Amino acid sequence: MISRNLRHLRLFAAVADLKSLTLTSEKWHISQPAVTQAMNKLEREAGGALFERSRHGFFLTPRGEVLLRRVEAAFGLLDSVLSEISPRLRMSLSYAQLQALIAVSESENFTLAARRLGLAQPTVHRAVTQIEQEAARSLFERTSFGILPTRLCQALAQAARLAIYEFDQADTELAEFNGGEAGAIVIGAMPLARSGILPQALARFSAERPTYPVRIHDGPYDELLSALRRGSIDFLVGALREPAPIGDVVQQRLFDDRLALLARPGHPLAGRTELTADDLLAFPWVVPRRGTPTRDQFETLFTSQEKKAPERLIESGSLLLMRELLNESDHLGCLSRHQSQRECDHGLLVTLTYPTDHLIRPIGLTCRENWRPTNAQKRMLELIADVAP
Repeated sequence: MISRNLRHLRLFAAVADLKSLTLTSEKWHISQPAVTQAMNKLEREAGGALFERSRHGFFLTPRGEVLLRRVEAAFGLLDSVLSEISPRLRMSLSYAQLQALIAVSESENFTLAARRLGLAQPTVHRAVTQIEQEAARSLFERTSFGILPTRLCQALAQAARLAIYEFDQADTELAEFNGGEAGAIVIGAMPLARSGILPQALARFSAERPTYPVRIHDGPYDELLSALRRGSIDFLVGALREPAPIGDVVQQRLFDDRLALLARPGHPLAGRTELTADDLLAFPWVVPRRGTPTRDQFETLFTSQEKKAPERLIESGSLLLMRELLNESDHLGCLSRHQSQRECDHGLLVTLTYPTDHLIRPIGLTCRENWRPTNAQKRMLELIADVAP
């Protein structure tokens, strides 16, 4: 695992570019022995040589090329913001200061940020103050309600989160050179993915790499999207948004899904043909929360016929809750056809005969723009695509 010494990583990128310790030391106004010591330390941490030394200069090994790609991506994110705040921070900013800045910007409180980092409050306060002194400007507004990050501070914190993600990805890729494993796969799973696609893909992945950690995060789409953009999640699996919700994410369609209108076996509408919207309006419903693609399509079933959408409803995206409630009452349910297929196959629920095939919902993957997955992440993506219907 490489240390998060930002100065050493910048010197590494400079040596890769200039192919010379001497030129690097002159450019960064640091002694050549200091540059040599930094490169030797990085190579020990990386598990092998990063450069091939010759009389013609320093040339990257395959291991060095992997690290350089991640380092350049990380500093590309940071430097675009640092140049606006203060170019001097490019060489003086430390990893600990970045962590403090992120924690304070998210917690909006020095004490809470210190507790989160496991540090003393004065240590966190000093780290943030040092950044502000170097930048010659305030990055936080002190108010009676808390410590509020400025626009530039928010931009730097976001860049820092994604830069740290790139360093973590570098650790994962470097470990593979020695046959080891590092890192983890973190997936944001929407309800449909949790019921079919992911369990199958995870079972196959675990058979291939039984010790590799995988973490599944579930929750509302907005929360998962926010975590994805912060670098806390690698990719999302589930219903796509049309158009994409924001410009810094990309979507990949895997298949199309349709609505299923559900009831318990023996429900007054079960087995009936030629149902009308008025028939559906006569019963209470269990539906996903407002703002989800399924809910929007559900309401379209009624508004397209100039009917008012049902008002007697319970909002929930839980298949388990919906199944149990439908079996205990005359409620009807609206859910993804793919998500509810197993319940219907086992006779726990039945699908109402009402036209919904025209309401198509794309299902797929959402990731950050310019995201470069590790080999393990690539394999997980391949398995998810393989098991998709």
